[in-house]
Order: sequence, then structure tokens, then C-alpha cells
Amino acid sequence: MKEPFGTVGGKAVDIFTLTNEQGSHAHITNYGGIVVSLNMPDRHGRHADVVHGFDTLDEYVEKSPYFGCLVGRYGNRIDGGRFALDGVDCQVTVNSEPHCLHGGRLGFDKVVWIANEIDSDHGPALQLDYVSADGEEGFPGNLSVTAVYKLTESNGLRLDYTATTDKMTVCNLTHHSYFNLAGRGTILEHSVMIAAERFTPVNDDLIPTGETRPVAGGPLDFTTSHAIGERIGDDDEQLVNGGGYDHNWVLDEQDGRHTFAARADEPLSGRSMEVWTTQPGLQFYSGNFLDGTLTGKDGQVYEHRSAFCMEPQHYPDSPNQPGFPSVCLAPGDTYTNTIEYRFSTNG
Repeated sequence: MKEPFGTVGGKAVDIFTLTNEQGSHAHITNYGGIVVSLNMPDRHGRHADVVHGFDTLDEYVEKSPYFGCLVGRYGNRIDGGRFALDGVDCQVTVNSEPHCLHGGRLGFDKVVWIANEIDSDHGPALQLDYVSADGEEGFPGNLSVTAVYKLTESNGLRLDYTATTDKMTVCNLTHHSYFNLAGRGTILEHSVMIAAERFTPVNDDLIPTGETRPVAGGPLDFTTSHAIGERIGDDDEQLVNGGGYDHNWVLDEQDGRHTFAARADEPLSGRSMEVWTTQPGLQFYSGNFLDGTLTGKDGQVYEHRSAFCMEPQHYPDSPNQPGFPSVCLAPGDTYTNTIEYRFSTNG
């Protein structure tokens, strides 16, 4: 189902509804590929919206901190917005001084995508297409991107990304929903498990040092389940640098298969969410910059740490880190990325 959602720069924007036989539904807009709402049942079968967002398009345009969006061309940070590609120095837009964050000032989260409702083997689906022009935000090459959103009958939100280019470039796409499995309140009582024995440490500017470090024995060790609030206040250098959790975990599986990456559980509602991905890293962010100044859907005030993000992706600043998996995309090759958020209940 499609309904008008407003206009941006003279372009019509729509909002699409995907519904499955479980009564779950997702509202997605072709502005920024944003998941505006995602309604999932609790252990008693009662549905609630488990993502942060806004009621109007204007609010997304004017003040959204990447709520629910498709991030690109490059998710996460690039140091100084600079990197070398095939011996050529590239300078991309600096929009988070002094770095490039999530693709620049006008990243994929701020463009109007061509949208088509389609059928898929996994359930109702929405296909979004966009061609990012050579030089857009400083990135080389015309990049043709397709994103397919699917709401599965088993209550999964599946995202399939593909991209091709006509010139050597970098590509790192991800999804940026802010989740609260209770629907409201803080996320400090949510328990999290991440299938990663290592992470990429960052400096006080949230740029990776280039090393990977074991999580064992520290507050970033989620190899077994821990409440988000259990250790978030520890006097740990990495937590201080991130203002809480805002780090990339090096996932144990690195062969490109679609595999389990993480799980979050909310004790009162009984909702659980698993993250499955083909990507080598997972950025886990604990809503550190939410501060109560944003009012979202239905008048809900988004307080400090009222949501978390789990963003499967390549590592931050990979174009400048030769020891990290490559993010280069060459003509004739196809970038692929599958992310799935699988919801269930326990108890």
C-alpha cells in the first residue's frame, strides 16, 4: 500500500506499508529508504512500534539523527574525509568535523529513491533504486544502487543491497534503525550478545587505530549476554572515547555467508531480535547522543539511551586502513549486502 508523505526539493515522497500474515507491519518511505515504523508482537501478541522516528517528512528532513535510514555511500566515518584510490587522492565531504560521516552532507539517507512494490520469495517487498552521480559528495564513479526491503512471514525485516559502478570507488552500505524492543523507556535493561571476539579500538575522535583487540575481560565483551546498562558506566578508555557503546565489532564469521551476528532481548515484553548479515563488522551504538531534545512519533520524547543501533557493515575508515577488509568496488564487480533483523518472543 502506498500513500503520499510529502515533497522534498519538488520531488514527491511516498510511504509504503508492508504487512505479513502475523499482523506485523512496516512503514517505509522512499526518502532516504527510512523505516518509519516497525510493529512487532510481544509475548502476549500485542504489537508495538520498536523503532524511533517521526510523524512527518519535514521532521526527517530537518532534524533526524539518521533514524531508520539507508546509509551510504560509506557508512560510518572516514578520517578527514580523505583516502587514496588507485594512487589518486580523494577528498569527500566533511560533515562531522573533521571527518566524513555516513556518506557526507547529502548521503543516501537524504535522497528520494525510485520506489516499486514487488513480490518476493520472502513476502511483500519494496524495491528502491538510486544512481549516485560521479563526484556526488566527492565520491568517484556513477554508483547504481538497489535496495529491496522484505517483511517475512516469520517476522523478519530483510534488506538486500546491490551496487555497481563505472569507475573504481568505495562502497559501504548499512541500515540505521534505532531500536527499542519495549517500545519506550531506556534500553539499559535490554540484554545483548554479539558473535565477536575482537573489536576495532578507536581514538577520542572515534577513528579506528587500525588494530583489532580482543574483547575478553572488558566491557565490550558480549560473547555472552549482558545488559546494556551493566557496564556502560565503567571507567574504560574505549567507553569514554565513545561516550558509551559506539564501536565496531569484528564478527567471528568472515566468509561472506549470511550468518548470525547479534541478539538483543527485552525482558518485560519478551521481544527478541537477532541480526543476521553477510558483512564483516557490526557497529553497536547505545544512543549516547540522544538527549531528550527530540520529540518523535505520538509525542514520545527520545531520552538519553532510549534506543540502540546495530549496523552491519565494513569497518570504519577502511579506505585508510590496509589491514581491514577492502571496501573497493571496481567496474564489472557487484557489491552485495544482506541484513536481516529477525523478531521473536520468549516466555
